[in-house]
Amino acid sequence: MSTVVGITGTDTGVGKTVVACALLRALRAAGHIATGYKPVASGAEATPEGLRNEDALALLDASTPGLAYADINPVTFEAAIAPHIAAAREERPVDPDVLDAGLAALRARADRVVVEGAGGWCVPLTPELDFADWFAAHRMPVVLVVGLKLGAINHAVLSARAMQDAGCWAGWVANQLPDEATGTADEMVATLSARLGPPLVRIGSHEPVAAMVEAWTAALPRLDGAMAAGEAAPTV
Repeated sequence: MSTVVGITGTDTGVGKTVVACALLRALRAAGHIATGYKPVASGAEATPEGLRNEDALALLDASTPGLAYADINPVTFEAAIAPHIAAAREERPVDPDVLDAGLAALRARADRVVVEGAGGWCVPLTPELDFADWFAAHRMPVVLVVGLKLGAINHAVLSARAMQDAGCWAGWVANQLPDEATGTADEMVATLSARLGPPLVRIGSHEPVAAMVEAWTAALPRLDGAMAAGEAAPTV
């Protein structure tokens, strides 16, 4: 049976794809057949092969070879807006059964699947279903990516509480964003560590890919342990 881990963020643009791709490369370096999965993507370019989302393409590139784009991203919307709004405008409702089938197919082909959500924890997919609901329905451990910028502490704590309540907490990643220059990153990490436990990894989106992969490689035993034991950070 394959192992699945989700990736969500405190917001959009906080580095979920960067973190997911580094994790995939670390898993492959450790000898795993690993694939990314972007069930729903908003914001895509029209190509002769169909709509293509930049994040999904990055996941495909970081995954074990042999997969098609549609395996990685079954539902793609052209507009870079919330998925449920894009779905309504394009009159193509998100079908949870399609998302479930895509995950099941990848689990049959890989021993590690890294699932990247859209935006933050509670982004809606349909009027009745949030991404959080879908993660929870699969009893999926999920890593929270915290972009170290002004406002991140509040967003991280609230997201962590919701993830813990859903039984999906698998830890967090501190991501130093390249355009954030408040000079408070160390203090933010210390504050969040006191509330959420230490981050699984601390990386910077400006760092070389090799450095991010090395950080994840060192953290893999801790991530596997948290997932296997259902480990949770302190309740916040």
